[in-house]
Amino acid sequence: IFFYGLETGREAIVEIEKGKTLIIRCLALGVADNEGVRKVFFELNGQPRTVRIADKSAAGDGTAVQKADPLNDGHVGAPMPGLVANFAVNVSDEVEKGDRLFTMEAMKMETAVYTETDGKISQILLGAGKRVEAHDLVLIIDVS
Repeated sequence: IFFYGLETGREAIVEIEKGKTLIIRCLALGVADNEGVRKVFFELNGQPRTVRIADKSAAGDGTAVQKADPLNDGHVGAPMPGLVANFAVNVSDEVEKGDRLFTMEAMKMETAVYTETDGKISQILLGAGKRVEAHDLVLIIDVS
């Protein structure tokens, strides 16, 4: 169990100290997501529990998502968790303050993200269809 984990449907009894015993039953393993994280459903002393674990055998590309620097005017981050739906700009496009950059979807609602500065799009780090968390760096503008 220590090296390979508990098989689905199997039970383990773990004595953590004299008189304190844990009964663990593995119920199911979820499918790994793009980040290589899967949910494990189990019972601990008869109570259902769920945890998210990193599965190295199903790990994603391993690249960490960079956060937007609030002090850098050229960093444009996601305003909320959601999905980057589409872009209104491409790399090397010139933008002016107030231009729409991209659209996000969250809870069946769309939110447009606008630039707060003039400049040129130098990088798009997270493409359309990518799920993001709040403040994830989506694109970089070379401020003029």
